[in-house]
Amino acid sequence: MCGRARCTLRPEEVQRACGINDVSLPTLQMERYHPSFNVLPGSYLPVVRKAEGSSPEGGAVLHCMKWGLIPSFTKKTEKLDHFRMFNARSELIREKPSFRRLLPNNRCLVVVEGFYEWKKVGSRKQPYYIHFKDQQPLVFAALYDSWRNSEGEIVHTFTILTTCCSSLLQWLHDRMPVILKNKECIDEWLNGSPSTKFEKFLEPFEDPSLVWYPVTPEMGKPSFNGPQCIKEIKTAEKNSIQNFFSKNRTENKHESEPDVKDSPKVSVLTIASESLKEELITEENEELTVSKGAKSEVYPLRNKGDEKCSTKRDFEQFATDLKPPINNSEKVHIDSSKKKRNVGDGQSTLLSYFGRK
Repeated sequence: MCGRARCTLRPEEVQRACGINDVSLPTLQMERYHPSFNVLPGSYLPVVRKAEGSSPEGGAVLHCMKWGLIPSFTKKTEKLDHFRMFNARSELIREKPSFRRLLPNNRCLVVVEGFYEWKKVGSRKQPYYIHFKDQQPLVFAALYDSWRNSEGEIVHTFTILTTCCSSLLQWLHDRMPVILKNKECIDEWLNGSPSTKFEKFLEPFEDPSLVWYPVTPEMGKPSFNGPQCIKEIKTAEKNSIQNFFSKNRTENKHESEPDVKDSPKVSVLTIASESLKEELITEENEELTVSKGAKSEVYPLRNKGDEKCSTKRDFEQFATDLKPPINNSEKVHIDSSKKKRNVGDGQSTLLSYFGRK
């Protein structure tokens, strides 16, 4: 899961999404919360967690924390990196020390309106906004921790659990956040005992109520914010340019290029002429070398206006003379007794050229 989300919810909407209707729900550091359409790790978000010393059946707090886990055992002199653990693989939370020790008492809920994921398209990445069809908030399973910095300030941070992607979103990414489906799952994650088997609701969210659409690539900028972040855009059809040229090549072939199979009487001469022309006329070095006995002369092929080299002109005339009249009832026959014409002194004819082959 890429680290971007949308959260413009009011505090009362957050607790209502978690199934908490207590109007007197305690809040902590909520002044740090700034609603945003483009939330990234290091930002503050409202988190619902169990109140300290509360009974297993209830007692919650709405606490504003930083997204991106900083374990409590992190050295005070270490530079903080909220991007390092903004996600936690749900398959490993019972194995990794950073998460295993938090599972008994440090579970929490993160509520957002949607999240963003990027799909690689050629050399660029296209972001998609993923949300519920009815615009209801999504509730993610998360873990939190507390860390004291060198100045004695306690910093509360959290990480969002992820799981393998649902069958509906596998085309986009291989991971997705753990979405708690209903009130039962929410209560069990928040208040369940450490021995609870959480695997049953840490599975991919397969409900078709989760939908998505492409949004502007400007989402990649942390400073980009506002309603334009979730505005749907139209994406160009894949390979549209390639299809355009491919179609033109096919049409031009039918219009101007004879099919070898359909024209057997002229195909041999045509192919032979083109083959010899390619060997005689070389544009790689932009010049043509013609041997005359022991002497060679070089003729430029470019940068001479519209003038063509005489050897090329002679060859074209020679090839024209060799073409026999086309008769639909008879096969092409070249009279071997016909006088051979040379292209310059010492240069082989077309028939002798292929005779050597």
